[in-house]
Order: sequence, then structure tokens, then C-alpha cells
Amino acid sequence: MSELTVPAPQPPRRPRPAGVRHIVWDWNGTLFDDAAAVLAATQDVLAEIGGPAVDDHTYRTAYTRPVRRTYDRLLGRAVTEAEWERIGAGYLRHYTRHAAASGLSADAHEAIALAAGTGLSQSLLSMLTHDLLVEVVARLGVNGAGTLVRVDGWPPGSSTYKADHLAAHLAALGLAGSEVALVGDSLDDLAAAESVGALGILYDGGAHHRHALEATGAPVADTLTAAVDLLRAARSGAAPAD
Repeated sequence: MSELTVPAPQPPRRPRPAGVRHIVWDWNGTLFDDAAAVLAATQDVLAEIGGPAVDDHTYRTAYTRPVRRTYDRLLGRAVTEAEWERIGAGYLRHYTRHAAASGLSADAHEAIALAAGTGLSQSLLSMLTHDLLVEVVARLGVNGAGTLVRVDGWPPGSSTYKADHLAAHLAALGLAGSEVALVGDSLDDLAAAESVGALGILYDGGAHHRHALEATGAPVADTLTAAVDLLRAARSGAAPAD
């Protein structure tokens, strides 16, 4: 199983929000409300290796990158190589089945429209396998109006660092990091944003407990429209709307 890893923490290089003109949306746990599917798939693979039953609170508390460390924490010991192979073979299968019942976050379409109305260009970057991402995005009609100028998922066998894919994503768009805000639900998203000098806005979508998001000092939003509003306010120097 290819682990999705993050680089060692680097000092934040947050740009001046006034220069931001493009939003990169994360998918899992952000535009796509799949927290229940992720938890269910994790429960399934843990059951297959004789692991404990876990609830949402336990999963959020344990969740980290690399993903293997999450399973170390959930098991209370190091995952064996044989177990890791079984997790790798089973997780995507279980996730795909559970995610079929998942939908977009409640205000996903509204947030995309709000950003477009503000004059911000937008794209989508995910570490979900590219072919599966494209399939689900099309099924849910996320980009029916062509508002998202680029949709990139993870090409199997490529780098497992989201920061690398964000750099390539921005290069393909011809954008500098200082022109970009990345909206995502995980600390991995924030690390990727800061690695290219982009602004990271965290959405409380399920990957971590709220206090873990707030501890970063990055802006944190309860909804996707609130995330766009935070960016709009920061660009204009005004206070965000209540």
C-alpha cells in the first residue's frame, strides 16, 4: 500500500491574502462529505486484521500522516508488514463501497458559486486515485458549469507527498503559491499549502478535532462558504460576515 505522507513541518510562509486570486479545493472531507465512509472503511480493515472497534472520536484523535502511523495508534502497537499489506488491499475496496452513499458537503455548490462571483478562479486537487476522483466528480456534477479549471487526483505510483502534487498542479495552472489559497480539512493540506507559500484555510470537515486545527494558527471555518468569506474578508481587510 502506498502511504500518503507529509514532509517534516516547515516554518509557515503565509502570503499576503490580498494577492490571492485562485482557490484550490481539497476533495475528501472538504467538497466531498465522506467522513462516514472513511471511518467505515477503517473499521472494516481493522476488523479484517483483528483490530479493535473504533468510533469517530477515536479515529479523529489517532489520525495523522503517514497513514500507517494512524493504524499504529488505533492498534496500540506497530502495524506488521503482513497487516499493512492487508490494509492496503482492503481499504480502497471498502472505501469505494461506502463512499457510493456519500455526497457533497451541504454548501459545496454554494461555496464554488460564491468564489466565482468574487472573481476567484478555482481548481480541485486530491490524493484520491485520479480515475476514481474524476468518476465521482462527474457523478455528482461538481463541475457541470466548468467552473473548476483543473481537476487532479493522485496518479498511482507517483509521489505520496501532497506538497509535490500541489506544486505540479500550480505549475500546470501557471500560478505562484502567493496567488493561491488552499481550502482543506487536514493538517496535510495546510502543510502542502505552506510548502509552496500558499495560504491555507482549514475546514472543520472531519479529519481532525477542531482544537487540532485551531492550534495551527491558520484560519478555520465551520462551512465552505465561511471559508470563502474568510478569504474575501482577508483580501479586502474587512471583518468576515457573521
